[in-house]
Amino acid sequence: MLTRRIFLHRSALAMVGVGAAPAWLGRAVYADAGRGKKILVAIFQRGAADGLNVVVPFTEKRYYEMRPTIAVPQPSSKQAESALDLDGFFGLHPSLGPLHKLYQQRQLAIVHAAGSPDPTRSHFDAQDFMESGTPGVKSTRGGWLNRALPSERGPRSPLRAVAFGQSLPRTMRGPNPAAAIDEIGNFQIRDQKAAGGFESMYASSVDAVLHGPGRDTFEAVKLLQSIQKQTYTPAGGASYPRGRLGDSLQQIARLIKAEVGVEVAFADIGGWDHHVNEVGLTVSQGPLANLLRDLGQALAAFHQDLGDRMGGIAVVTMSEFGRTARENGNRGTDHGHANAMFVMGGGVGGGKVYGQWPGLETEQLYQARDLAVTTDYRQVLAELVENHLGNRKLEAVFPGFAPDPQKLPGLVAST
Repeated sequence: MLTRRIFLHRSALAMVGVGAAPAWLGRAVYADAGRGKKILVAIFQRGAADGLNVVVPFTEKRYYEMRPTIAVPQPSSKQAESALDLDGFFGLHPSLGPLHKLYQQRQLAIVHAAGSPDPTRSHFDAQDFMESGTPGVKSTRGGWLNRALPSERGPRSPLRAVAFGQSLPRTMRGPNPAAAIDEIGNFQIRDQKAAGGFESMYASSVDAVLHGPGRDTFEAVKLLQSIQKQTYTPAGGASYPRGRLGDSLQQIARLIKAEVGVEVAFADIGGWDHHVNEVGLTVSQGPLANLLRDLGQALAAFHQDLGDRMGGIAVVTMSEFGRTARENGNRGTDHGHANAMFVMGGGVGGGKVYGQWPGLETEQLYQARDLAVTTDYRQVLAELVENHLGNRKLEAVFPGFAPDPQKLPGLVAST
């Protein structure tokens, strides 16, 4: 027998949330309810990206001493493989050319030496802590991005919080309904007769746990089906790279432009755990360069596709921790500590590298091996939650953390 629970589990859309949901009111109602609201997009680089080769401290002699075969060369007009100068001290990896242009246009900011204060080098634990917003605490329920949603009155879209993938990530779980969408274009309910029957069952259900998510699910179905009927062509000649991140960002852009009430969105891209052969024959070849090329092209395409809408959209990237300052014997790097975060879009004080640089001398390194954390990653997220989304209840979003209002002045303009 196909039960209500099994039907939801087998659908292409996963919904989480137990609060009461609005009756079907149509896309126009959600668009009107969401008008003027800001949107936050979070991107997770799973596997621990090598922040020192992403945002290169090219004036640091120690950087080149510790990375004799994998370091990115200093900026040079004669060498295509060199870092792209940002401010005379830092440079971007050459595969991030599209982001260099956004930085020069003051649409992109960077926070270096950012990360979690927790010392774990476990991917699983570090990702869990970063997504929960409570480093070192395993008992936290839900994730920071779900809690970041401002309090809502009136119509509430079932697609208010969306993540792209087959299951809902840790950061999207919590009291607010959230949707995990694998693919907008392929979404369908195969048995329409069964779907209609279950929709009626959910509508009449007195089970609070099932009734809320069930109604949210069917409302999300209707919204997605209405979007499916329209072909989508990215605006402004934007070209998304093929792959998980490019596909996810294009679908997020599609939902935003369809005005279905999206307020927070999440995407991730794996493959950053480069213990061996991080760099190919040149720094523009190899696993790291390929991932950075996708990241830069995807973010630039998203920015171009959204155009003037980017004034109300902010994008932030993060990774569970960085890599060791010194390369290992396999032309790779091992699990480290601090990393670099990108912040792009409306209200962002772009064209600047934020944060206190700790240095790379042995006594300046964390545990004598890693770039030290000088900016708690929650400080960056808190700036976006408060100044961009307008949610000032930061103690609820990041339990146990008190952001310093003087820590990153100018990173995100207050709403």
